[in-house]
Amino acid sequence: MFRSAVERGALVNGLRVEPELGTPARGGLPATIARRTPDGWRISGRKIYSTGAPGLSWMLIWARSDEPKPRVGGWLVPGDAPGVSIVESWDHLGMRATGSHDVTLDDVLVPLEHGPEYQDDVAENVRLDTQFAAWNTILIAIIYDAVAREARDWFVRWLQERTPTNLGAPLATLPRFQEAVGRIDGLLLANRTLLDAAIAGAVSPQQVGLLKYLTSGNSIAAVEIAVELSGNPGLSRSSPLGRLYRDVLCSRVHTPQNDTILAGAGKSALVGV
Repeated sequence: MFRSAVERGALVNGLRVEPELGTPARGGLPATIARRTPDGWRISGRKIYSTGAPGLSWMLIWARSDEPKPRVGGWLVPGDAPGVSIVESWDHLGMRATGSHDVTLDDVLVPLEHGPEYQDDVAENVRLDTQFAAWNTILIAIIYDAVAREARDWFVRWLQERTPTNLGAPLATLPRFQEAVGRIDGLLLANRTLLDAAIAGAVSPQQVGLLKYLTSGNSIAAVEIAVELSGNPGLSRSSPLGRLYRDVLCSRVHTPQNDTILAGAGKSALVGV
């Protein structure tokens, strides 16, 4: 897998969410089953919200084995393996370009070494590695910060280019719009400071959820300022701002979600857990 990523730009993603289960971050065991056979593992199940599905060379399928004491973890499946099908179901308000379609696995055969090695307590197996989870959360926050920055740049260009006849000068010359861009830049400066601190290791794994909460809120607020002040031109289908606004709103439902972040932070502060 690593060699194909380096030599061919192959992509891999972990497919975890299922129709019945929802997000595994809130607990529960996968319905996707891996059966151990003399030929290897045979995997059957359905995954939803499978980001990048059409372009994946590898899929890390979260499943459980059919053994008396099941192992729970990721089975490495080639994206073009027989029995793997992509159901083009992704039709969301935002982040449409991610191609997060359903993926079905019908008795997909993979070698035994493509399954998880451990066979310990199930409760331990389903926990994500703390460092991995922390970096995943940081990278998610960076995505939505980037969306907000693209919206900011569009708004600045529009203000510089838009010259109403009754004004005789670009909107960028008006204090009202200058103040608005200042507010946007302040929000994004806060994001950059927090994200740089996290990348430098100055934010603990226990704090990265709050980092996502703060930066995602700032990103949404920044784009909302641009939407409010650009009016109809910003919401036109010919403008990228409407798409960017829909995209940035997805940060609220992108795991970890706000209620989980805040409850966890509050519990840690109050009872030390």
